Amino acid sequence: MSKAKITVVGAGNVGASTAHIAASKGLADVVLLDIVKGLPEGKALDMAQAKGVYAACGNVVGTTDWDQTANSDIVIITSGLPRKPGMSRDDLLAKNAGIVKSVTEQIVRTSPNSFIIVVCNPLDVMTYVASKISGFDKNRVVGMAGALDSARFACFIAEDLGVDIGDIQGVLMGGHGDSMVPLPRFTSVAGIPLPELMPQDRIDVHVERARKGGIEIVNLMGTSAYYAPAAGAIKMAESILNDTKTVMSCCAWCQDEYNIDGAFVGVPVMLGSDGVEKIITLDLNEFEKSQLDTSVKHVKELVSLVETMI
Repeated sequence: MSKAKITVVGAGNVGASTAHIAASKGLADVVLLDIVKGLPEGKALDMAQAKGVYAACGNVVGTTDWDQTANSDIVIITSGLPRKPGMSRDDLLAKNAGIVKSVTEQIVRTSPNSFIIVVCNPLDVMTYVASKISGFDKNRVVGMAGALDSARFACFIAEDLGVDIGDIQGVLMGGHGDSMVPLPRFTSVAGIPLPELMPQDRIDVHVERARKGGIEIVNLMGTSAYYAPAAGAIKMAESILNDTKTVMSCCAWCQDEYNIDGAFVGVPVMLGSDGVEKIITLDLNEFEKSQLDTSVKHVKELVSLVETMI
């Protein structure tokens, strides 16, 4: 049986971290692609040499040539401008829409049967762009947002409670941004609902910090996060390639679900060999519904803007 093939588009911090995690796990052979000559080749060589210390099963090839990505099983789009201090994710809209459009056209040419995982911001809108330009079935295009946001939420809760972060299952919905909707009622620690372990005022602090988690890191180091986003993207790729049926929050196409009426937004999904195989429908209360509606409205407003750009 031939090894799976993952292409990571963009050899910056997020892309290189994504390629390294995939190779280190032996998940697939990896092609790291960038437009800057020498950058993907150099990082791939560095990763290859690291195998001499910590052996890994997957090979990494760096290239600027799209033809080397042909017949990829999964293409992960990390290319695009990162955020800087003072910028919102929405500020990246026009530039990154053009990049994602160009990248997706190449994906269609070289790997028409692939799954696409989008990582660049504004995440929900860029996932829409990849879907529209590719024409792929909606289940084959998915955005990495909920995996990252859930991890951030879990991190803050674990630090507060002093528990193993692996025991925490966080649930977030909506757009990837300040209007995202963390759901404490559906978040648990070893199966115990979070509200039974933590008072509401402390939960509120962690909800707000999760919403601002990205800009907190941008303000600290001057650019966007990369280790956690890379880990989230590879968790999704692993779920698809290994058909694990993992339930996690992702940016997926919703039509009738939650009365969203057509948009890519964060929802809990089941990921398997067919990509997004199921959207989990939670019984939201009125407050949660209102928050989700507000978040979806913002995503749709950005989609309307990007329609004029692509």
